[in-house]
Amino acid sequence: MASEDIPEPEGPLIGCNSFETACLSSRIAQAEDIDELGHVNNAVYVRWVQDAAVGHWFAVAPDDVASAHVWVAGRHEIDYRGEVKEGDEVEIRTWLGEVKGAQFARHTDIRIKGSKRPAAEALTWWVLVDAEKRRPRRVNAEMLALFGL
Repeated sequence: MASEDIPEPEGPLIGCNSFETACLSSRIAQAEDIDELGHVNNAVYVRWVQDAAVGHWFAVAPDDVASAHVWVAGRHEIDYRGEVKEGDEVEIRTWLGEVKGAQFARHTDIRIKGSKRPAAEALTWWVLVDAEKRRPRRVNAEMLALFGL
């Protein structure tokens, strides 16, 4: 996925380790995002989760580091809690969690702007991959420092 396809984050970039300190981006639900039930399709939430993570990565990583590494989703867990309809503006907050070797947990909260409740919550385990060797690479202190952690 090219970085130019991903909206730039609007909010904090470093130190994002909780909902309160999360990296913020936003989207407006478009007609093509809506399913036959009249609300945002589940697959669109997955795209928004990925876009928020990738946007955060490209915003903090210098070009040489970003081109040498790729983050691959190893597992997505999403709880759908409410409906987002066409024209609704959503706030997408993402923050970093636990590190296990080459894996990094990332939390995402998607909610209609101004809402007290999430429309969806996700936990994704991202795997850091060496772009040239195409092999997992341990998330080290240098990588954590890019995120201000």
